[in-house]
Amino acid sequence: MYLKNPPRIKVLEALGAIADNRVKIINENECEVVSSEGDRVYKVIIKENLVNSTDNGTMYRNYIGYPIIACLMLMKKLPFNEKIARALKGIPWRRLNEEYKNYSKVEEIVFSIAKERDINKEELENFIKVILNELGRLHLRKIK
Repeated sequence: MYLKNPPRIKVLEALGAIADNRVKIINENECEVVSSEGDRVYKVIIKENLVNSTDNGTMYRNYIGYPIIACLMLMKKLPFNEKIARALKGIPWRRLNEEYKNYSKVEEIVFSIAKERDINKEELENFIKVILNELGRLHLRKIK
């Protein structure tokens, strides 16, 4: 089964996870990603274009979850932007997602935080577009 592209916000959430040092490469095929609240550890497996992760988006909604995106960035299989990542450090992703229950609203808040940290919306939009295009080209399939 091919995984769908994620909601746009997941690209930014992946950068935030990296900036917060919550992504650990175990070996060439495995990573662990700690959730933004520190209460969960997602196991990620990446073997060529076969992937899986224990996050809800990947497991239940069949889209490429942010832990997979973060691992692909650290493994240099997707572009990474240090400047944007630094601007997304310390954002309480889960709290925002649960409070607003609307990715567009959370995205607006994240854009606002990034702007205060000298990253404009256009830079974020361009980076999101690049990552979503790359994910589309990778044709990632879920490991059963």
